[in-house]
Amino acid sequence: MAPEIPSRDTVQFCPSAQPDWEGSVAIGVMVGTAEEPRMTHFPSPLQVSRELLDLAKPVTAAEVFRFAAPCLTERCVHFRNSQCNLVTQIISVLPTVTEILPACAVRGQCRWWRQEGKAACLRCAQVVTDNYSASPEMTIAATPRV
Repeated sequence: MAPEIPSRDTVQFCPSAQPDWEGSVAIGVMVGTAEEPRMTHFPSPLQVSRELLDLAKPVTAAEVFRFAAPCLTERCVHFRNSQCNLVTQIISVLPTVTEILPACAVRGQCRWWRQEGKAACLRCAQVVTDNYSASPEMTIAATPRV
């Protein structure tokens, strides 16, 4: 059974969360290559469990899976002036990787979607939360701005 996601009016989800954040759910798995990673979305969010996390070993779960969780807002290094600056930078630096909106189980609650709309979704699939082989553009996009 898919975990229940809170109402879109009460919580906005970060689609690049860590699995240990409160309320975290798995939304996809990373496929492709280190140079061209792509996320395949799950039809519905998966409950984060020890069994799921163990599937990623020996690397971190956030290298293999994408997680969404309630946005940390001011507790996040990317959040400033009521905005997610990570997605703003992703939009400005990274190319689109699809022409159509992918199916997404959390779009209605997604902070990136609500803030940047389609432009965020067309780039989302290339984002690897724990990316140890990031391209120069991804490194720029992911570097918190002061």
